[in-house]
Amino acid sequence: MTGPPSPPEPTNADAEIIGRSLAEPELFARLYDRYAADIHRYVQRRLGAGPADDITAETFLIAFRTRSRYDTDRGRARPWLYGIAANLIGKQRRAEVRALRALARTGHDPVAESWSERADDRVTAQTAHAPLAGALAALSAGDRHVLLLVAWADLTYPEVAEALGIPVGTVRSRLNRARRKVRAALGADPAFTLDATEVV
Repeated sequence: MTGPPSPPEPTNADAEIIGRSLAEPELFARLYDRYAADIHRYVQRRLGAGPADDITAETFLIAFRTRSRYDTDRGRARPWLYGIAANLIGKQRRAEVRALRALARTGHDPVAESWSERADDRVTAQTAHAPLAGALAALSAGDRHVLLLVAWADLTYPEVAEALGIPVGTVRSRLNRARRKVRAALGADPAFTLDATEVV
């Protein structure tokens, strides 16, 4: 049984923690407690269970080491952390593409199976389809990052822009292009407009 929901964090809470952690490094653990599970889940969906632990740990290590450069005008650290994770995932791109191609061939997604109890059933069921995995593997790394940050990490367009260091307009164009390519690969009418979360 759970108690009443805790009050939402103020929008500047992360920036305050990061600022205070410069003098009190142990405070940075609060960001880990707040975001590590989400980052891990996202990385696991992208690369599998093996790299997820390492990349999650490396994401927070990099964040801790570079926290003095964090722009405290950005209250929430979530996009910053996803951006670090996305850069690390980019280094693992070949492994991700191999995993998606294997899923496209076999239709078997062991990550979705181990994660399904915590995941949105619709997303899990749809990502287990081999054609979708093939379509994701065929996307450019930039388009795939944008699509999956929106669909699997639930980041807003401005958060994706912040995470990847690109303009919001670029997020929109990459997402639009990725959605068109995925729809075409799945045999859907490219003129049919769907939200990105309905595609993946």
